[in-house]
Parts: sequence; structure tokens; C-alpha cells
Amino acid sequence: MTALDRYVRLESGGIWRAGPDTQRKDVVVSFGDATLVISDKAGRPLSHWSLPAVNRQNPGERPAVYTPGDHGDSEAVELAEDAMIDAIEEVSKALSKARPKPGKLRQWVTGGLIAGTLALAIFWLPDALMRQTLAVVPMPKRAEIGATILGHMQRQTGTICRSPKAMEAADRLSDRLFGRQASQKIVVVPTLARGSFAIPGGIILLDYGSLQAADDPAVAAGHVLAGFAGAQEIDPLEAVLDQAGLRTTFGLLTTGDLPEETLALYAKIAVAAPWQDPDAASLIPVFVASQVPTTPYAAVIGADLQPDPMAGETTAPILSDADWVSLQNICNT
Repeated sequence: MTALDRYVRLESGGIWRAGPDTQRKDVVVSFGDATLVISDKAGRPLSHWSLPAVNRQNPGERPAVYTPGDHGDSEAVELAEDAMIDAIEEVSKALSKARPKPGKLRQWVTGGLIAGTLALAIFWLPDALMRQTLAVVPMPKRAEIGATILGHMQRQTGTICRSPKAMEAADRLSDRLFGRQASQKIVVVPTLARGSFAIPGGIILLDYGSLQAADDPAVAAGHVLAGFAGAQEIDPLEAVLDQAGLRTTFGLLTTGDLPEETLALYAKIAVAAPWQDPDAASLIPVFVASQVPTTPYAAVIGADLQPDPMAGETTAPILSDADWVSLQNICNT
């Protein structure tokens, strides 16, 4: 169990301001999936902060003041409850351990800067810069970028569905499809224009409507695998950088950061993107690797994924009946 897992149901009252000159509001603060969720008293989300970026402005003092970055000139929330403060401190420490150490971070930034500059000087090709950037950005940084994008996406998709039993079922589905050591995380959201979508950090968003409409866990598995297959065709971070442009890509390579507004814009555009039929040539091998039949999923989306390579094969159950029922009701509790 991770530090975050222990606090998934923890929430507390707080005082939040949207900016330095805005009126303060009484709010409820809770843990989201890699985010800190700030909601009004009616439960409507006001803001989502990336947990790896949450910064305490007054260490050792009460009430504790947190911001979504290093500076106190933007949003801020005051918390007085010791349990929530201790939880944020523990999660922050756990996440900081997962980040590259400063020396290593400087090494990959410096190395990336040198290599990227050489690539630009020799080739002056945007794809060379892209390849170099994707090669040097480590997984913890990708996870931080993905968490920030997810926080922005929830303004359009609705807040992540977080029924504890159903989240455990989603984790078991991920284990069944990708293995226990894989980095993929299935996150269900109320509304998504497509069945599934992958963002940096191994996060695969799954549309709750598509999940509820499925009468077979193989269909839900198919949606997840379609999102995964898309990430194999195009690196989710590459999709972000394609949208951001050459200057922002070079900025990530040299500084290790992406502007918040860049991630917010990408989240807005990506959520609204229409459904595209998956490419059978890339999708079928993913189904085979995960030992999932293609027929149930193909029948739902009307795709040609025949012949089913798993037809007649004996495969492990995708989910137990109890887990399947829990997952289908993840947004109802």
C-alpha cells in the first residue's frame, strides 16, 4: 500500500483563495488520483492540484498554507486539521523520493541540453529535438505531467470516480491486462468523448458511459487496451509536445518543466477530441499479449478485428463477477 492509498478517503475543511486578491472561501480538501481536490461545500470541484507540485509556504506553522507551486502569488489553501496536514506531508515525502535526485536531475537536464543543442545545430530538425526530449524525460516527471493534465481534464470530464472497492477492481483489471509490475493506472471519469485515452505517466482514462454500456468485462478490457495501443503508437508525452510546439519542447529539455497553461490547453483539447476507430494492425497484437478476445469489443464499436486470434483459446478470467459489478458502479458511490 502506498502513502497515497492510505488517505484516499481522507478529507478536511479548509480556507481557499483563487488568487492573491480574491475572496477566501470555506472548502473541503480531499485526495484525488495523484491530485489534491478542492471542492465547495456542495461538493462541486473548484480546483485540482498536482500532488507532486504541492508546496507548503509556512513549514512548522499552523494553520498550514499550501500552494500548487513554489510561489505564493496564485492559489492557496489554509488547513488546520493535523490529520490532513500530516497526510499531505507524508505523501509529499513519498513522491519526492520517487523523483530524480537533484544531481541526477541536473545530469539529465544538462545532458539533454547538450545533446539537444547538438541535434539542433547539426540537423535543425524538430523531430530530432522531439526524439531527444522524449528520450531523457524520466518516468517520475512524466507522472507529474500526467497528474497535472488529469487535474485540468476533470473540469470537463467530471471528478474521478473513486469508490474504494471499484478502484481495487480497476487495479486488478490493470494487473490482469498488463501485469503487476506495469506502470499503467486505470482511472474512470464520468464523461469522455472516446472510450479511453492515455496521458503521460501510464494513466489510462476510461469513460464511465462506455463502462456502464458494456455487458462483458472483455468490452471494458477492450476499451482500456485501445487506449494503451494508442499510447504505443504515439507516446502520450509526444502528443502533448506536438500541441505545445518547438519552443515549449526545448523548454522541457533544458529546464525540466512545462508551463501550466500549456498543460491546461492540452487537457481541454484532448478531452473534446472525437472518437477515432482504432487501427487493427496495432490493436490486435495488444489483445493477444493480454490474452483478451477481440470479438466482444469489436461488436460494440463496430470495428473489423476478425478473425479473433483468441477464438478457441482458454484464457484467465478478466474479472470476477464481484469485481465486474463493483467496476460498473464506480461512479455511483
